[in-house]
Amino acid sequence: MNQNALHKKVFIHGLPIAIVLLAIFLRINAGPRTIDDSYITYRYSRNILAGNGFVFNPGERVLGTTTPLYTFLLTLLALPFGGTQANYPILSYLFNAIVDGATCILLYQLGRKLNSTIIGVAISLAYALAPYSVTFSIGGLETSVYLFLLVGTCYFYLNEKFEMAALIAALAFLTRPDALILILPMIADYLIYIYLRIRKLNKDTYNKNNPYQDTLRFIRTAALFLVPCAIWLVFAYFYFGSLFPNSITAKAIAYRLPENSALVRLLQHYATPFSEDIPFGSFGIAFGLFFYPSLAAFGGLHLFRKSNRTLPMTIYPWLYFIIFSIANPLIFRWYLTPPIPFYFLCIFTGITTLWEQLFSHQRRQTTLWKLFSISTTAIIPSLLILPAWQPHPSHGPNRLAPEMAYIQLELHYEQAAHYLKSNFQRDPAQITIAAGDVGVLGYLTNANILDTVGLNSPQTLPYFPLDPQNYVINYAVPTQLILDYLPDYVVILEVYGRNTLLKSKIFWQLYKLAHKIESDIYGSDGLLILEKKTP
Repeated sequence: MNQNALHKKVFIHGLPIAIVLLAIFLRINAGPRTIDDSYITYRYSRNILAGNGFVFNPGERVLGTTTPLYTFLLTLLALPFGGTQANYPILSYLFNAIVDGATCILLYQLGRKLNSTIIGVAISLAYALAPYSVTFSIGGLETSVYLFLLVGTCYFYLNEKFEMAALIAALAFLTRPDALILILPMIADYLIYIYLRIRKLNKDTYNKNNPYQDTLRFIRTAALFLVPCAIWLVFAYFYFGSLFPNSITAKAIAYRLPENSALVRLLQHYATPFSEDIPFGSFGIAFGLFFYPSLAAFGGLHLFRKSNRTLPMTIYPWLYFIIFSIANPLIFRWYLTPPIPFYFLCIFTGITTLWEQLFSHQRRQTTLWKLFSISTTAIIPSLLILPAWQPHPSHGPNRLAPEMAYIQLELHYEQAAHYLKSNFQRDPAQITIAAGDVGVLGYLTNANILDTVGLNSPQTLPYFPLDPQNYVINYAVPTQLILDYLPDYVVILEVYGRNTLLKSKIFWQLYKLAHKIESDIYGSDGLLILEKKTP
């Protein structure tokens, strides 16, 4: 083997492994920085293991999590590590780190399938470093598994292994229902592919049996997608009384948002795929607003011309943008993560295609050309990401982590949970806590939770929408909800109740301030623990 061949082999096999190890190391080293919504999934999983069923509050069959598959995965993971006593934050963040490493491999292979090892390296490296992928991996959310399944679906679809793609697509849907944004265009593309193939084979007098083989393959593919989805939907209908999570409805009516707020947030996100806003501020956003979408559109068009099978994955970031902009939900940070690897793919393809067209007269196989291509495609974007990391975060584990991995509110709720547990006078199962952020409190106290947003408590939903004057920020606790259900404790940021229950004389006749944790999050005057007065 000559030296050039050896170098090529090391590059093709060694660099991807190094990126995978880097991705896993960065996540494990950062430590768990668990997000409140993750604790909701943990509590569902723990109740399954405890024999209480797929519930948040025992006895209440409400689907308040959007990720049933991840819930079941965590349940299986917890079994050999203590069952109901398992340390879910540790389990989930370690599991997610490994899954992200596997996603890096898939992204690399996706690039190679498109005849560009450089693009494969660039996507996997950018994904390994991207704050949006790391934050929610160490945050314990289902995002890592979800992206692994989306990328896996695209990889197998691109290789025309349709049965495997269909099965993985079903798992993606069971992880998050918005996977349909990718799956539906893929189904449409597949139906067109099957129709054209059968039509062509019907005209081939030498292959009369092939149309039947393709028909059988289509049936297998459809079954592998539809059967798992159908099993879950039938179970959900009879167990929860609804096909879709209650949290979707709750988020749609509980939050009061300015018109086009989702559009503005998504525009900012698509303008800064490599966190350009951190080193360059508003200039980075303004420049990227035109530069990156144009580059991605150029790259996506090139991919489609190379292979029709790439269409679903290249239009996915744009469909995601359009659907969420129209729906205008409150854009939580983890909503911004799913389009990232596909947006990276289009951007990096745009870069390499642009250079190839501008310098088509140059010999592309020279060492100088390769170094130039690698640096502009992989190294520079990765360097842009680095300022988004903090060597010593202001709170949580004192380890290198993305700046956006902010869990100060969760730490406040952890303090509140410890205070409550130390003051419970009876079995937690007999105590009800009302709260707007229910994950940490529910997981750590084991008390019954009245979810004032309504994710896990559908009885909350009739109390919304509130009068606009009741809102200081995008959410407020309905006073009448508390007065009607009279929970033992109300735990809220002061800003949630400033213009509602904290102004109610009736409320203060029934409740007292038991404890206050100093906090200015969302402009709040502390995290308040309000206790019902004893007669």
